[in-house]
Amino acid sequence: MRLGLNLGYWGAGNDAANLTLAKHADELGYAVVWAAEAYGSDAPTVLAWIAAQTSRIDVGSAVLQIPARTPATTAMTAATLDTLSGGRFRLGLGVSGPQVSEGWHGVRFASPLGRTREYVDIVRAALRRERVRYDGKHFQLPLPDGPGKALALTAHPVREHIPTYLAAIGPKNLELTGEIADGWLPVFFSPAHAEEHLKHLRTGAEKSGRSLADLDIAPTVPLVVGDDWIACADAVRSYAALYIGGMGSRDKNFYNQLACRMGFEAEAAEVQEKYLAKDYAGAMAAVPLEFLDATALLGPKDRIAEKMAAFAEAGVTTLTVAPYDGDADARRIALDTAAEAIEMAGN
Repeated sequence: MRLGLNLGYWGAGNDAANLTLAKHADELGYAVVWAAEAYGSDAPTVLAWIAAQTSRIDVGSAVLQIPARTPATTAMTAATLDTLSGGRFRLGLGVSGPQVSEGWHGVRFASPLGRTREYVDIVRAALRRERVRYDGKHFQLPLPDGPGKALALTAHPVREHIPTYLAAIGPKNLELTGEIADGWLPVFFSPAHAEEHLKHLRTGAEKSGRSLADLDIAPTVPLVVGDDWIACADAVRSYAALYIGGMGSRDKNFYNQLACRMGFEAEAAEVQEKYLAKDYAGAMAAVPLEFLDATALLGPKDRIAEKMAAFAEAGVTTLTVAPYDGDADARRIALDTAAEAIEMAGN
């Protein structure tokens, strides 16, 4: 199991500190640093900036939003970042959610599975520098009955195959990930509940003649170091409450549904009810301690090492940490602690 670093979103006044963290992760031998996007900072610009100031660590999008770009634009971006970084780019993709897809990008959220499959097909064909012709249900290239011409990518990526990851939560999305992707980017991953997800990945992998071992399972896990793990959990409450309670509508919140499938149905409903009523403190308090402990790395180094061993046993191959507490120095020390803990865990 390797270590990764997730810097999340940018533009909140933390850019310089995040760059310092990325450089430190590079020095420590972390495998990859990820950047996210929603409706603020975009991921490719951030990743280009990081790649220019690091030397070994991979840079990955977690995730590029499928509704934000045509498949051809994503292929151009991936090829450019792979070239600029010297072959260090990882392409993480996700369909986002209905509110962002339709409200921000103006793209209908219908048929996310079919759109994802076709999108990845086109991106890969473009990256192979084929003349792209595609006659799908959701994408047609060139457009029929017009002046469009089948074109080939003029840029030359460093690698013939750029690793593609999918952010997937639901069973069908997980099956698709196992079938077509090189890796999975889960959120709120719990070793105790891992098999429920892995069985869908396994089914998908078998459809394409592969096994689960062919996928890089790379969850992002909050990291808070301290003597008292229960106190450490409080630093993660706002993040968990936002996703379970407010990342989506009352009827369509994929993270809330995930918490329900993990056995926290009543608690997830309470978190959402309070969050949507703008009782944010109440929503944070309603997040179960058991949920936070199951999905985060909390406490002193030896406890974190034990949890890391459980993640590895559950099939995780890239454990991506997201330091959630303290100033820039504290987060840098947290990266040190994670690197030491993974050695203690035997990885």
